[in-house]
Amino acid sequence: MTDEAAPRPRKPRADAIRNRERVLEAAKSVFTQGGAEAGLEAVAREAGVGIGTLYRHFPTREALYEAVYRREVEQLAELAAQLAGEYGPMEALRRWMRALVQFVATKKGMGTALALAAHKPPELMAYSATRFQEVMGMLLRPAAEAGLVRTDIGSDDLLKAVIGLCYLQDGPGWQEQALRLLDVFLDGLSLRRGDPPGTA
Repeated sequence: MTDEAAPRPRKPRADAIRNRERVLEAAKSVFTQGGAEAGLEAVAREAGVGIGTLYRHFPTREALYEAVYRREVEQLAELAAQLAGEYGPMEALRRWMRALVQFVATKKGMGTALALAAHKPPELMAYSATRFQEVMGMLLRPAAEAGLVRTDIGSDDLLKAVIGLCYLQDGPGWQEQALRLLDVFLDGLSLRRGDPPGTA
């Protein structure tokens, strides 16, 4: 008696992978601008694919929202590692926190849309908070070890500060104001020569 080998799952075709990425990139743009009111037809048009192709990859609106969100979180986490390899500790931290403001801009546009996804938003919020706290710690640690920043401020403090700055207001120009305040905050976090690590 011979054992029949189990069929191997087929790998997604290259064009299918490209279409999925195009849909996700288009959805990010459309949702940021239009929130929950943005139709999936608009996403398909922006991506240059048919509505049937979109539904093959994302059978529900909620599945597309979640996929966009998770993709953005992981891209931001990958950016942190890239910045850490290219810049000094403080510049890497500053650039990543500025990128986090841009992420929140997308999330604010998707806020109402994500609320439609039943039990998913709390799970997504916990997922992103945990992931971002890990990344913030990875960037903050070298700066603290080099004596460049106060040691009494942790990654959770920084994450809350950035999110708080982003939600101070929703009017026009809020991102520019948040980025200015972020620079002020980071300047206050930085240590000058002779300052004790836990300067108040």
